[in-house]
Amino acid sequence: MADNRTPLLRSLPFIIALSAPAPTMASWSIENDLSTPDKHGLFEIREEARRFISKENAKGLQQWDVLEPNLKTFVPRCAVPLEARWTPKSFGLSRRSVMVICTVALANVAMENWSVHVPVRRKQNVD
Repeated sequence: MADNRTPLLRSLPFIIALSAPAPTMASWSIENDLSTPDKHGLFEIREEARRFISKENAKGLQQWDVLEPNLKTFVPRCAVPLEARWTPKSFGLSRRSVMVICTVALANVAMENWSVHVPVRRKQNVD
């Protein structure tokens, strides 16, 4: 009978290990994904997209809300101020987005520059 329980007992540490990160991940948010000396934070990337959209919204043509960039995005720290502009339609993205651009990343073998696409959506009428 002990033989039947052995596989369950062996898998118990694995099951516990899988559930251990859950509380940590639940407390993570884009608000605390700030830049470090090595990586550029998603918070700052989203804020650059918000500045761009704020200027676009001030033009009064259409009103937009900025959503969150892909939370799996990891880019090296940018050595120059970020830029933002509309993502060209030729990029083939399925939804409208703002392209946040770093033209010079800090010394990094993998990326000399990068861009992150931050999705946007039209604001709902609040009448």
